[in-house]
Amino acid sequence: MAKNFKELTEREILALAISLEEEDGHIYGDFVDGLRETYPATAKMFEEMQAEENGHRRSLIEMYRQRFGEHIPLIRRHDVKGFITRKPVWLVRPLGINVVRKQAEIMELETRLFYEKAQGRVTDASTRKLLGDLAEVERQHQAAAESLEENLTTTVREQEEAASRRLFVLQIVQPGLAGLMDGSVSTLAPLFAAAFATQKSHDAFLVGLAASVGAGISMGFAEALSDDGSLTGRGHPWVRGLVCGLMTTAGGIGHTMPFLIPNFHIAFTAAVFVVAVELAAISYIRHRYMDSPLVTAALQVVVGGVLVFLAGVLIGSS
Repeated sequence: MAKNFKELTEREILALAISLEEEDGHIYGDFVDGLRETYPATAKMFEEMQAEENGHRRSLIEMYRQRFGEHIPLIRRHDVKGFITRKPVWLVRPLGINVVRKQAEIMELETRLFYEKAQGRVTDASTRKLLGDLAEVERQHQAAAESLEENLTTTVREQEEAASRRLFVLQIVQPGLAGLMDGSVSTLAPLFAAAFATQKSHDAFLVGLAASVGAGISMGFAEALSDDGSLTGRGHPWVRGLVCGLMTTAGGIGHTMPFLIPNFHIAFTAAVFVVAVELAAISYIRHRYMDSPLVTAALQVVVGGVLVFLAGVLIGSS
């Protein structure tokens, strides 16, 4: 059962301080490992902060040995009431740089407040001085964490913005684009086949709706189960699956909605217009985020869409 901070002895306070510095050092090490490839400059900053945390731990251990001997009781943050629960870093891979900076700021603030509070709980002069010095260092660390982005040079910031863009493309744009393309193209054949076969807007709408939702569910699960993102850096599988599934459904629903218009010919004309807009949007997204030449992207998307559209019309008219 967790104890209140005011119930801790000086020996337990020092043991807790050692544990906190050790934990913070490990977390900064995790930051370094998670950011080294994508954000090397920020990783270097956290590596320096990790080294300082290790120095704090050694100073605290030396102070503890002088006062209480060799055995240090294992007291963790969850053994004392009032500490913030931290989500393990390995659960939030790949690391987002803004999330890391914010967590570092919170860590340093909490540790500084701990030292300031602990300083008022001890009576030994040398221990009070050490805790006060560490509180001041943690204050400096907090300020450094708050201004990490400001301290980056223009070149480094550009590199990290490019890395953030790559992660956004990898984790959001790619699964979203795959879903949008699949939903926009694969549902054309059943929708327009049903439209030409029945000549009824309502029947075409039901077929298009069923095809869109079914394709969304199928693509969502396929994307989520393709890989867990641990090796590819593509992010959480269920987030990718949700993005892919929703965009697949949206791609099919777009040209299905016009068939809510009772007049079949007006509904068909509106649906064809929506299809043209969808294919143009897909071409632009491929050009904008996938670095595909606009003409090449348009040809690839439009040719595929037109072929599927014609297949649906021919099947429905037969």
